[in-house]
Amino acid sequence: MKKFAWLPNTIRDPLVLLKNNYHQRMRRRELRKVLRNRSDKKIILGAAQTHFPGWISTDYPTVDITRRESMSRHFKAGAVSAFLAEHIWGHLTPEQAATAFRNCYEALVSGGYLRMAVPDGLHPDPVYIERVKPGGSGLGSADHRMLYTYETLSSLLEAAGFKIKLLEYFDENGKFHYSEWSSDVGMITRSNRFDKSNTIKPNAYTSLIVDALKSSCQNPG
Repeated sequence: MKKFAWLPNTIRDPLVLLKNNYHQRMRRRELRKVLRNRSDKKIILGAAQTHFPGWISTDYPTVDITRRESMSRHFKAGAVSAFLAEHIWGHLTPEQAATAFRNCYEALVSGGYLRMAVPDGLHPDPVYIERVKPGGSGLGSADHRMLYTYETLSSLLEAAGFKIKLLEYFDENGKFHYSEWSSDVGMITRSNRFDKSNTIKPNAYTSLIVDALKSSCQNPG
């Protein structure tokens, strides 16, 4: 923190930690307040500056999807209507990803869903793969831990108990598959429909997009 830059490390570091902890407590308190006043709990995970009408934006570390105690602190079991996560799971190890899926499954109501997108490991453009692969050249890819295909992602989700509906993805032959989906029940901006780069070159930037459905859930739309 620039505010404490002039102090010796032995004094500055504890002050910075104290300040960060205070702000974190305030964010958790504000989130709990918002959740108490909302009956239809639709949660954006890893939202950063993303806000959509009707959705509650959360971010790490206020909500850590890899830690059950963090999730249960905010979301009672069977209380969340929907989760939305765009390009979050690629930053997790396979073990963390599996744990996060189980945590989301537990928090969802029967009939709830997780709509998620990750970079597509079967995208046929090598430039795309270079940008999104772990350690790649694209923004944020230095922290990527996993590059999914529709099969590897589906396998992890099914192991957590979800039923899968694939919305957008490439297969092994480089063929693009698309199913109609409504942005009203979960907007994915880095998609074939909404990424602006696709207006110049078709499928220039797409994601592997999945609806993971809990139990008796019908297609969200």
